[in-house]
Amino acid sequence: MAHLEQSLPTIASINTSYSASQPSMSAQCQSHEERKIISDVRRTFCLFVTFDLLFVSLLWIIELNTNGDIEKNLDDEILNYDFKTSFFDIFSLAVFRFVVLLLAYALLRLRHWWVIAVTTLITSGFLIIKVILSIQFQTRGAFGYVLPIVSFVLAWLETWFLDFKVLVQEAEDERFYQTPHTGSVYSPLLYPRVVSEGQFYSPPESFAGSEDEFEGEGIERRAVTPQEKEYVRQGQEAMKMMEQILGQEEYWKFEKENDNSDVVYTFEIPYHGRSYILKAFLQCPAELVYQEVILQPEKLVIWNRTVTVCQILQRVDDNTLITYDVSAGAAGGVVSPRDFVNVRRIERKKDMYISSGVSTTHDAKPPHKKYVRGENGPGGFVVLKSPRNPSVCNFIWILNTDLKGRLPRYLIQQSLAATMFEFIAHLRQRIGQISEATHQ
Repeated sequence: MAHLEQSLPTIASINTSYSASQPSMSAQCQSHEERKIISDVRRTFCLFVTFDLLFVSLLWIIELNTNGDIEKNLDDEILNYDFKTSFFDIFSLAVFRFVVLLLAYALLRLRHWWVIAVTTLITSGFLIIKVILSIQFQTRGAFGYVLPIVSFVLAWLETWFLDFKVLVQEAEDERFYQTPHTGSVYSPLLYPRVVSEGQFYSPPESFAGSEDEFEGEGIERRAVTPQEKEYVRQGQEAMKMMEQILGQEEYWKFEKENDNSDVVYTFEIPYHGRSYILKAFLQCPAELVYQEVILQPEKLVIWNRTVTVCQILQRVDDNTLITYDVSAGAAGGVVSPRDFVNVRRIERKKDMYISSGVSTTHDAKPPHKKYVRGENGPGGFVVLKSPRNPSVCNFIWILNTDLKGRLPRYLIQQSLAATMFEFIAHLRQRIGQISEATHQ
């Protein structure tokens, strides 16, 4: 586990990109119904309802085959129906639940629990009465108990899943997607409302690392080809998602805190799952963190040993670049190296520096069989200046990652908090080294 935790900070080099394969941010800012007719969690519920019908049907067919000829048993259970001995009514209950629930929650897309409450109440009451009156169930073998118990359990599982998963998740999604439309001001817990697009700050010369790559000194570089414009668009849309996450700090859920008072929160992002958010206080100017973490991704290999490659593939414009990153393997080969291709966008808004990104493709680095191509959800780095003390700052890292492959998701998620704490420890060590070199 320790090796696995050491491997995961490599995602820092990726700048927690947002998947390019997903719809654009402008589409995500639309209403939930416009973006997806049926949410993922509701679709899973509908599949479970279908499973309910198929499973009960399968058990009923097996029961018909265990007691002689199936045709004769069908006649006995349907044409000569007897409440005390027939299982046809239990099968009919499954059909009833299937039709009513899919009609209500798939076709009509209701957002209330009353329909499933009715189906579960009818199912439970009928089964209880049937078990009490049908004393001959014991003569039917195991199926005399299995069918009513399975039907009862499945009905209540459907109720639990809808009430505690579907409706809750969709309510969170609705609140998330309504944020841009309500015109509400972002939460002031993190920072004042961001400045306008016209006040964005172009990164300094150190960002490029070499002015020779630009066509002319003092001339602002802009995207010119359709592909470059697409990269810029991806970076801008990822930045909008980043702002939404930052603006909903009140909904972050506390997870862990270490001895340095660094805190990790979690936040559920629609269609991307759980994000981990690290907040840390650093005893250094914001510009130093900005320089080490955001402006110079290719130098992460100097102080982050779990990163083997940090390469800038292309500088699209003054705020946008394409990077290629490779993480080191760990855990004795259980976690193999991952590679990532990302669009990164860097901006300054008043007293904060923001770096956000989106997974993308680049002709220079197609997927290679040597590595598993990883992918990250929306996130990035934020460095906040202190309004009273320029020698300190706050650092925020939002991480939503999918390492692909066959790694157990629960194992990765359990390790992420420790991973983020370890990364901030490496960053503090790097800051200390720079401060010592400066004072010598």
